[in-house]
Amino acid sequence: MSTSTPARPTGHPLPADVQRLADEFVSFLETGTAPEGMFAPDLFFDFTMPLWRLQTVTGPDAVAIRQGGHPEPSRIVVRRLDPLPSGFLLEVEEFWDHGGQQWYCRELMRADVDAGSIVDLSVYCTGDWDAARVAEHARMVHLPRP
Repeated sequence: MSTSTPARPTGHPLPADVQRLADEFVSFLETGTAPEGMFAPDLFFDFTMPLWRLQTVTGPDAVAIRQGGHPEPSRIVVRRLDPLPSGFLLEVEEFWDHGGQQWYCRELMRADVDAGSIVDLSVYCTGDWDAARVAEHARMVHLPRP
């Protein structure tokens, strides 16, 4: 799993197959390429942004939504990875370049796992912040944690 800072430990390790899927999912976020079998063919994907919401019912359609919104490679910083009875909860910060500037967002993702694949995925995104928004936020707000 790619991180520039380690995720805060929760004291609750993930089962090996769920950890593998979480690692593959982070790699997918960084590269836009989904490993074979990571998503179930009939994956239900629910993606919520500040002013819009999208849903799909196939793995390939979920990949297309990701590639359409973030066609460039990203750098993912995992802030939390928690086990759930049905899968995992992942909190990340994402950084990428587009149009000559760096972009940023925060996302919270809940993944349900069955038979070695992600079968249900909900993503909540802050929306994409351009460099000006990131700088404005840094000037106006002090965050005690990243």
